Amino acid sequence: MRHDAPVPDRLDSFFLADSPLRSALAGFAPRPEQLQMARLVSAAMADGRHLAIEAGAGTGKTLAYLVPALMSGQQVIIATGTRTLQDQLYHRDLPVVTAALGRPAVVAQLKGRANYLCRYRLARAQGAAGAVGSQSRRDLQRIGAWAQRTHSGDIAEVAGVPEDSPLWPQLTSTADNCLGSRCPDIEGCHVVAARRRAAAADVAVVNHHLLLADMALQDDGFGQLLPGAEVVIVDEAHRFPETAQAWFDITLRSRQLEELVRDTVAEAQAGGMLDQELRGRLDALLGAVREAQAAAPAGADPVAMDAAPAMASALSGLAESLGALSALLGERGEQGPGLGRCAERAAALATAAGRIADWQAQADLCWVQGAREAFAVHLTPVDAPGQMREMLGNQHCTWIFTSATLAVGEDFSHFSRRLGLEPLDTRRIDSPFDYARCARLFLPAGLPAPEATDYLERCVAAIEPVLEASRGRAFLLFTSRRALQRAADLLASRAHGHTLLVQGSAPRSRLLEDFARTDQAVLLGTATFWEGVDIRGPALVVVAIDRLPFASPGDPFLQARLELVRRAGGDPFRDYQLPQAVLALRQGVGRLIRGTTDYGIVIICDPRLSGRGYGRVFLASLPPMPVVRSAAEACDFLRQWEAGEP
Repeated sequence: MRHDAPVPDRLDSFFLADSPLRSALAGFAPRPEQLQMARLVSAAMADGRHLAIEAGAGTGKTLAYLVPALMSGQQVIIATGTRTLQDQLYHRDLPVVTAALGRPAVVAQLKGRANYLCRYRLARAQGAAGAVGSQSRRDLQRIGAWAQRTHSGDIAEVAGVPEDSPLWPQLTSTADNCLGSRCPDIEGCHVVAARRRAAAADVAVVNHHLLLADMALQDDGFGQLLPGAEVVIVDEAHRFPETAQAWFDITLRSRQLEELVRDTVAEAQAGGMLDQELRGRLDALLGAVREAQAAAPAGADPVAMDAAPAMASALSGLAESLGALSALLGERGEQGPGLGRCAERAAALATAAGRIADWQAQADLCWVQGAREAFAVHLTPVDAPGQMREMLGNQHCTWIFTSATLAVGEDFSHFSRRLGLEPLDTRRIDSPFDYARCARLFLPAGLPAPEATDYLERCVAAIEPVLEASRGRAFLLFTSRRALQRAADLLASRAHGHTLLVQGSAPRSRLLEDFARTDQAVLLGTATFWEGVDIRGPALVVVAIDRLPFASPGDPFLQARLELVRRAGGDPFRDYQLPQAVLALRQGVGRLIRGTTDYGIVIICDPRLSGRGYGRVFLASLPPMPVVRSAAEACDFLRQWEAGEP
C-alpha cells in the first residue's frame, strides 16, 4: 500500500542546523549522511518498498529512521538484536523525537514473556512455598508483595531479587508451559496486557526473537502484532538472518524435559492426582534424561550426531518415555488446564525427539551439545531457507533493514539471499568519519601462518610495542577462548603496568565499566565484544584482532549451514564462510572509531589478509584507513596525534 511521504522540507528540517532536535540532544549536529538515510527510509515507507540500508558508524541511523517513521503516521514495529538498543530506543530516543515532532504518539516496549510475572505460576509457587529454602521464601514474599501493586508485571521492577534467581523460571512462563487462553488468570495476564498495548501502539519496540515468534504464530492465543503493522524496521539487521534461520531448527534441551517433570508434579499435586502410575512415568522420563546427559559429548563444542552414536540411541529412549507420559497425561488432561498443557508439551517434545532420532532418514542436519550435565540437540531442516522466504513473504508490510555491516564491499547478495525477501532495494551510506586522518591499519609483517605453534606468541610480541605507546587503552579481540587465555597469560607474565580485564573474570557490563574508568586498561574478549560495544573518546585507541574470524571448520552448526548452501547449488566458501567472516571482521574493526574526535590503530595480525587472494575482499570492506607495516609507524601515529600533529 502506498502512503504519502512526509513533505520533504518538513523532513529535512529535522536534520539541519536549526533542527528541533538540537535543544533535546547534546552534541546534535547536521550530518548529510543522516539526512540521506532519512530520505531513503521515508521514500521506502511511502512506496511500500522493501529496503536494506548499510549506514556506516557515525551516520546516526536511529534518528534517521525514527523521524520518518513517526512522521509517516503508519503503525511501525522496530525490532532490535540487543536489549541495550531496545531500552535506548524506548527510554531515550523515542521520547526525544516524539517531543521534537510536537505530535503525540503511543509508544510501547514489548519484551519476551520470560520478562513478565505469571500470576498463575506465582499462585502455584506460593502454594508450595514450604518446599523451598529460606532465601527463596523471603524472595517469594518480596515478589508476592510487588505483584499486588505492579501494573506492568515486568520483573525488572523487582529490587532485591537477583535476575538469575532460581525462582524466576518458576514464576514466569515460556511458550512451552503457558496455558494461553485456557489460563484461569488470563484476564489479569501481564503478557496479554503488554501485547495489547504493543498492538495498539503507533510504534512498538521488540527484539528479533519476539518478532520471529509473532510471525511463526508461536504465541497463539495472545494476538499478533504484525497484522496491524504497516512497517517493520529491523535494526542491528546483520544479526537477523542467522536468528531467523535458526528459528526453523528443531531443538530438544534437557532443561525443557526437567521443567516438564517439575511442572507436571506441581500440577498433579495441586489436583491431588500425583499417584504411583504418574510418578513411575515421570521417573522413567528423568531416567531417560540422565542417560542422554551421560551420552552427550563432553565439552561445550557442538558435535555432529553421526559422531555421537550413544546420543542417537538415547534419543530413542527419550521419545519412548515422552510418548508414554503424554498418553497418560492425555487421559487426565480434562481434570485441569495445567495438566492438560503438560500433556500437550509432552506430546510436542515426544514428536521432536522422534524426529531428531530419525534424522538420517529425513536427510536433515543434526548436532548435539553437552555442558554441565545438560544437553541440547539441534535439527536443521534442509528446507529452512525456503521456509524463511515463505514466512517473511507472507507478512503484508514494508520491511526496512539497517545496520553498519550488511554488505561485503558493495555487495548485499549474502544478506538478501539468506533472507529470501525479494525484491529488496539496497543502499550504502558511507561513514562521515575521516578514517584516512584519524586511523591507521597496522598489518604486522613477518608473522607465521595462524596454524603455527608459536603464532599467538608472535602476535602478542607484535602488539606489545603499540600497547606501550598507547598506554594500554586497548581491546584485544580473539576468535577462540583458548587464544584469549593464552594471550592473557603471556601479557600477565610481563611487567607492562597495564590492567588486564579478561572476559569471564566478571560480567560483560562490569568489564566495560571498569575499562572505561581504568587507566592503562587492556580488555581481552571473544565474540561478545566484537560488536555492540560503544567506547568513545581516548579510553580506547587500539583494537587488535588475532586472526580473520572464520568459523571453526569442525563446527557442526557451520557444517549444517554449508550443506544448505551446497544443496542450493552455491559455493560454501564464497557464498557463506567468506561473507560471514568479512562481516564479523567489520564489526570488530568498528569498535575503534565511534565519535568525531576518536582516533587510533587497528591491528590485524593474520598474514592471510595480505598473502591470500581473498584478503582483498576483507580489505575492500574495511574503512579506508592507511596501512602501516611496522610497529614503529603505528606508534609514531599515536604519538603525533596525541601531540596535536595528526
